[in-house]
Amino acid sequence: MQHTDVLVIGAGIVGAACAHALVLAGLSVRVIDARLGGATAAGMGHLVVMDDNPAELALSKSSLDLWHAWAPQMDAGCAFTACGTLWLAANDAELQAAHDKRSTLQAHGIACDMLDAAALARAEPALQPGLAGALKVQGDSVVYAPRAAQWLLEQAAVHGHLVLEQAEAMQIDGHTVTLRDGSQRSAGAIVLASGIHAPQLCPGLPLHPKKGHLVITDRYPGTVHHQLVELGYITSAHHSDGTSVAFNVQPRPTGQLLIGSSREFDTTDPAVNNAVMARMLQRALDYLPGLADLNAIRTWTGFRAATPDSLPLIGAHPEHPHLWLAVGHEGLGVTTAPATAQLLAAQIAGGTPAIDPTPYAPARFAGLSTP
Repeated sequence: MQHTDVLVIGAGIVGAACAHALVLAGLSVRVIDARLGGATAAGMGHLVVMDDNPAELALSKSSLDLWHAWAPQMDAGCAFTACGTLWLAANDAELQAAHDKRSTLQAHGIACDMLDAAALARAEPALQPGLAGALKVQGDSVVYAPRAAQWLLEQAAVHGHLVLEQAEAMQIDGHTVTLRDGSQRSAGAIVLASGIHAPQLCPGLPLHPKKGHLVITDRYPGTVHHQLVELGYITSAHHSDGTSVAFNVQPRPTGQLLIGSSREFDTTDPAVNNAVMARMLQRALDYLPGLADLNAIRTWTGFRAATPDSLPLIGAHPEHPHLWLAVGHEGLGVTTAPATAQLLAAQIAGGTPAIDPTPYAPARFAGLSTP
């Protein structure tokens, strides 16, 4: 049996960030990944400060600081772009919400400013005329998450002891993980970072899938300059049932446009739902009418792993002293992977967490089952 200090299950963006932080903390790490596919490959890769509650703000702000520290070292394949986000206000009520959001973000040292209707039209001429204004958050960025995850693992291997193994974990038992071929790996601590697949190894986790659709266009450089999000996205993102859509368009460094977003519950069918896709695209056309003239080259779906309170599970499993959780990030896994990893590494290695870990502790949900 092969032993390391820590065994990480899952090599998506959260698992890769955890491996990176743990290696930098001086621990030996083995990462096991089954290549089942998850949210890292399916998502938009947006890096955005969210402030729906203090815990979300703390985790996302801390993470953005880390992303910006890494950015100068990342290779071109990571496609890191500090494009900023425009939170679009369609009317006076949403404009007031944008002002409130600015006050909250500025109080935490996050650079942002308001654009009136004329300034917004100059910044993004392709937008539908008549919008009330927008909040511009300068530091928000985008990244190509699959390559960023690989980069984090490569950096970990350079700085310490890291083993990456393609294998499927079938069972967790104390310090030991049994693989599909029957072989076993052991570690002082086991980190479960396999997203929506995590309940297969740890039944009882309060995770449920939120299905999302995305569309990417051909290359149209200069059409959009910032990540564009309607303020109604915040409400949509935290719906706990039903189907919702919201306008979210992201310019990629290639000149392509990535179009979202949608949320569906109570389904694990990966097929594109044409009715939901039509609603999502119509919402996008309401804000960017010129999209109707562009060619879409691919559509796909993915599943976000969501918790009942929309905060991730980061920390020790309350009924299993050797198992640590880093799951349930919903649509913010790419954004919040760095701070998630630092929180977890600090707790495992006996360091001091940079932010208060309490709001994310798995123990807040009673009755988690021991695997």
